[in-house]
Amino acid sequence: MLYWDYAAAAPPYEEVVQTMEQIMKLHYANPSSLHKAGMEAGRLVRRAREVCAAAIGVKPEEILFTSGATESNNLAIKGAALQYESRGRHLVTTELEHPSVYESCLQLQQRGWEITFIAPDANGIVNPAAVAAAVRKDTVLVSVMHVNNEIGTVQPLKEIGALVKSANPRTLFHVDGVQGFGKLPVELNVWKADLYSLSPHKVRGPRGAGLLYVKEGVALAPLLTGGSHEEGLRAGTENVPAIVASAKAVRMSGEGRQQLYDQLVPLRDRLLHFLRGIPEFVVNSGEEGAPHIVHFSYPGMKGEVMARKLEELGMAVSTRSACSSRLAEPSRVLLSMGRSAQEALGGIRISFGDKHSFEDIAALEKALIKAVQDLKIAEGGVK
Repeated sequence: MLYWDYAAAAPPYEEVVQTMEQIMKLHYANPSSLHKAGMEAGRLVRRAREVCAAAIGVKPEEILFTSGATESNNLAIKGAALQYESRGRHLVTTELEHPSVYESCLQLQQRGWEITFIAPDANGIVNPAAVAAAVRKDTVLVSVMHVNNEIGTVQPLKEIGALVKSANPRTLFHVDGVQGFGKLPVELNVWKADLYSLSPHKVRGPRGAGLLYVKEGVALAPLLTGGSHEEGLRAGTENVPAIVASAKAVRMSGEGRQQLYDQLVPLRDRLLHFLRGIPEFVVNSGEEGAPHIVHFSYPGMKGEVMARKLEELGMAVSTRSACSSRLAEPSRVLLSMGRSAQEALGGIRISFGDKHSFEDIAALEKALIKAVQDLKIAEGGVK
């Protein structure tokens, strides 16, 4: 079975697995405890914070550890909304966002907040001027993802951040960086980002830990209370093994970013060229997107059917974000780009990493051709 779902969860580095095992065996003490074992666990957490901060170019005290990027996104959005409610009750985001951002905004909307959702163009790119035009005096926060988790489009964060701050310097700018880190440069100062979410298990780290960059001077209302952990912003005993292993994965992915990019772009471009030659497919990704995601639709065929057929042929793919893959309705992201309901129902996402080769792409291409043939026969289209 060839695994083509790195955007959902990437296989961990062997060094990460070893680190996780070692920390679980040797450093199981609560890092908040005052005895020697607890203090040693606390030291490991502090060191992990320093490593993660260095990887994205910020101060260690600006790094907050969470249970994952979903929690990081929820805390960034709802924490900012609750903290700065006196400034207004308006947020701006896009129709492309991951469910953890999109549904956080919907939850606030149900509680009386006004949310402006910016639609992308047909290529899945958000116009920075449209984002800035939506910013008002009472806009507390703007949230825009770096790389779309479904189709891989890259948003113009430099332009968006500059225009947002020009429109209202007090408006916070949050970036969901989950699919961008380790593949593309992270430039938080250039983007003028106040908040940035990161998920280690997307970059070959463990599940159960996440990061949130909180710029110095920005306050958030905690969503989890019950202790003074993480400077009072996130109560709960720190997951020391996952945090330390995450720091290793973040460091390794950051250091290997350019090499991975150079490896993946030719694979992506070959697959895109192949897909454009299949008349049954509509390609939703482009060469200007992230190097690790390729998305296409098979109109008239549900994505789940195509995914199951490909799995029978030895290819593990996905239909959309893993957080939404079990939903039966059309892709919200594709609909926002103007795709038809049939196209939005028939989406397939291919995402890959450093383990993939041109030989793997060739095997995937053969499987795609066979899948189309088999499905057309099953549907009575070919005899």
